[in-house]
Amino acid sequence: MLTRSDGTLDITRMSALVDQVAQLHKQGIEIIIVSSGAVASGRSEMRNTHATKHHLDAVSARQLFSAVGQAKLINRYYELFREHGIVCGQVLTTKEDFSTRRQYLNQKHCMEVMLDNGVIPIVNENDTISVTELMFTDNDELSGLIAAMMGAQALVLLSNVDGVYDGDPSNPTSHIIAEINSNEKEATADSFISPTKSSLGRGGMSSKFHTARKAAAEGIAVYIANGKRNDILPGIIGDNCTAAAIVPHTLFVPSVRPVSGFKKWIAHSDSFAKGEIHVNQGAYEALTSQRASSLLPVGVTRVVGEFEKDDIVKIISPDGKAFALGCIGCDNATAAANAGKQGSRPLVHYDYLYIEKENG
Repeated sequence: MLTRSDGTLDITRMSALVDQVAQLHKQGIEIIIVSSGAVASGRSEMRNTHATKHHLDAVSARQLFSAVGQAKLINRYYELFREHGIVCGQVLTTKEDFSTRRQYLNQKHCMEVMLDNGVIPIVNENDTISVTELMFTDNDELSGLIAAMMGAQALVLLSNVDGVYDGDPSNPTSHIIAEINSNEKEATADSFISPTKSSLGRGGMSSKFHTARKAAAEGIAVYIANGKRNDILPGIIGDNCTAAAIVPHTLFVPSVRPVSGFKKWIAHSDSFAKGEIHVNQGAYEALTSQRASSLLPVGVTRVVGEFEKDDIVKIISPDGKAFALGCIGCDNATAAANAGKQGSRPLVHYDYLYIEKENG
């Protein structure tokens, strides 16, 4: 969205989006921006003013460009918002900052304070210190984490197409899917989403679809729309949005069943899981039923990995698929010793258990 074909920052598009955010801000809507663009900004700065003296590998280049570009990017946002009399602030994060409850809540508090004081948080991954295996998949994943953490009513994922299509977007016979129910199986819609990504980004429509579906299942309305359309944001969520003025987009309808803040954190912690708890068919059926069920040791068949009390673990069905995440109530040695036994305390209490819907 913010990158030109030559890899440099698209200031014109950036300015247009800031104008739209400012309009919504003045309507009383609290907004958090998850923005890429630091690497592109740094690349263009180094290209224009300095030649790199040494050959850089991919990690070193990303660190260099993001270190230079992040200052330039946030300064650009600062100047654009200042024209509207709005203050913005920078929040740099890493995947590790979501791995513990304390770090998670610290980030949440930071952004709550900013919003309470009329400051627009601009969030980006701290590419200068992130290593490849601990990076977010892309900013779609990061935005889903932020939306869940902040209890957002809506998440807008901007792309260079108008939404999710029922075929190849370049085919004139294809049409936009106006709504996708969060309870639908992923394969139903994912079968016609191309895995192709932009050459200038880490995301893609498949990534947006996955993020949107997970966030919608947690009660957040998610819109996928074309960020290059004029007035796209006010057209979707502004006060003056009417049936005639709605711009093309795909809405992922939010689940009517709310998810607690703690479970939202667990839902997005699959990449932080320290171990696995394998269960039998009886435990699987109990956990996936409509009843509020905790994971009891009697239903456990195997414990894999090393973990401590309060770590996140994956819960594996009899057919070998991860279907739930939980905050474990003991270490791996205790869990293994109690596996298959009756009368012991739950390994994962229902309040600290998140069941994934249809592998979503």
